[in-house]
Amino acid sequence: MRRVNAVTLTATIAIGVVAAIAGPARAQAPAAGVTAFEDARLIVGDGSAPIESATLVVDGARIVQAGAAADVRIPAGAARVNLAGKTVMPMLIDTHVHLSPTRDKLIRDLKMRAWFGVSAALSMGLDPYDLLDIRNQTIPGAARFFSAGRGITMPEPGRITAPHWITTEADGRKAIQELADKKVDIVKIWVDTRDSKFKKLTPDLYGPIIDEAHKKDLRVTAHIFDLEDGKGLIRAGVDAFAHGVRDRPIDDEYLALWKQHPNLVLGPNLPDRGVKTDISWIKPGVSAEEYEKLEKANVANAVTEAFHGIQARNLAVMNKAGVRIVLGTDGNRAWGPHEEMEDMVLAGMTPAQVIVAATRNGAEYLRIADTGTLEAGKSADFIVLDANPLDDITNTRKISSVYLRGAAVDRSQPAR
Repeated sequence: MRRVNAVTLTATIAIGVVAAIAGPARAQAPAAGVTAFEDARLIVGDGSAPIESATLVVDGARIVQAGAAADVRIPAGAARVNLAGKTVMPMLIDTHVHLSPTRDKLIRDLKMRAWFGVSAALSMGLDPYDLLDIRNQTIPGAARFFSAGRGITMPEPGRITAPHWITTEADGRKAIQELADKKVDIVKIWVDTRDSKFKKLTPDLYGPIIDEAHKKDLRVTAHIFDLEDGKGLIRAGVDAFAHGVRDRPIDDEYLALWKQHPNLVLGPNLPDRGVKTDISWIKPGVSAEEYEKLEKANVANAVTEAFHGIQARNLAVMNKAGVRIVLGTDGNRAWGPHEEMEDMVLAGMTPAQVIVAATRNGAEYLRIADTGTLEAGKSADFIVLDANPLDDITNTRKISSVYLRGAAVDRSQPAR
């Protein structure tokens, strides 16, 4: 897990959730009327140049116009919001999380994500099936929920038992059939010895899993550690990686395999950088006790720093090669995407590239047709920022307001 101390903390936070925040799900009522958000810098999310002095017109939960002010006709009677000096960008999409395994806590997790500007999250392989119905619910002030259900791995005694533990091809194919019946959004597999503590899925097991998944029109994403496993999985037809290579620098053979499979998706999921950072920006979103725990865990670690360096350099090479990249954070940190975006820039991506990875690419990867960019016809899911993230990616943390499905997210209280 990325940033292990923070993940542990988030699990602790869930114990003290206020019941009113994590109340029962109910259908979202569209925002009433038409509102014009005027004079903002608009980042569409598709990599195009920002539109200065733009207007965004929202009707209920939908964007009906978006563009330069001179090209937008504001309907008579529309409410008008002056955003001079602000930047508007799409809400973020986190393609790799591990959300809470109970209904109330899961809904709380989704509301926390909206507070931090995240509109959708894919929970990767540890979810009870009885929570999957939440995917079809529109919960006011909560991010959308996507799930891999129960992932697939070799037996890992002493670790989490939520995934399918398999040892034969028949086991693997049976697990896929069950996941298909549950209509999961993607299949998650783990190919990792966990520091040589367990056996990992081998090609004679993950090959049939991928084959069976594709027969059921399901995609497969793989947790990996070693370069050679990455190569084997690409040859077997895997659709995405939930981590970059972590054991060594990638080589020309690996890059060649990626180029042969242009639809492959990489969620680099960079680990903790191993350096003490300024986390004061998180403070308004958590309780004083929670922040104190985060700060205590905010220390330098040379071993962690070296481990991060391998992955950051590999990401730089993959990005230069034109690999399709999405944002994922692992664990259960609602604020994690903002940390990951900074890490991706420090690894060599440009702020514009990172924003595309965290918005449009994430939406396309999760097959969400109506979000990811700010264009007419899309869901009105956007963040209003006090500074331009194209100048400094950490400006995504300077949130003035968040609009989810056209409705302002209540950020007057900490996200808990």
